[in-house]
Amino acid sequence: MNPFELTLGTHNAKKQKELEMLLASYPVTLRSLADIDNAIEVQETGSTFEENAVLKARQQALHLGCWVLGEDSGLSVTALDGAPGIYSARFSGQDATDEKNNALLLEKLSAVPAAKRTAWYTCHMALSDPQGNIHVNCESRCCGVILKKPLGNAGFGYDPLFFIPEYSMTFGQLGDTFKSLISHRARANRQFVPRLLEIVKNHA
Repeated sequence: MNPFELTLGTHNAKKQKELEMLLASYPVTLRSLADIDNAIEVQETGSTFEENAVLKARQQALHLGCWVLGEDSGLSVTALDGAPGIYSARFSGQDATDEKNNALLLEKLSAVPAAKRTAWYTCHMALSDPQGNIHVNCESRCCGVILKKPLGNAGFGYDPLFFIPEYSMTFGQLGDTFKSLISHRARANRQFVPRLLEIVKNHA
């Protein structure tokens, strides 16, 4: 069977690596926008993770003429009324970095006690065909607690602050392999993969 070509609608190499690990045993060839010269920059104007994922999938698919997986994910903190949410990547401004975002999050939570620092990661996946039709929409969450200082160097984003009580470690400590089993992206992917494989089979 020839591999099914799927374009991941992001330049984020770490997200690509995570998804490659999750799809490693399937007949799918994955590339990201970093591998494409003429990709467009899709404006994330949606008000939800789903809306942004669909925008990234549909607009890029229509432009490139290929199957595109649009993914939008982020951290929501209960004490901040769900912020940073869809603004997770640019929480600290247009020149945001992981370090600046984490520092701002800790600053905003400085007076919040441990019992009220609950949070959750959300991942939404949307798959578009080359004509811009959405074939798959799925979303999942992973719940945890925001620590008062980072622990671990694995992962990216807010991972060193995101503590999973069941495992007594942060995403930053768990490492890529274990995170690929329990993360919000892994859980969304378990919904996504069976539906993707049906599409792969039909296009074989």
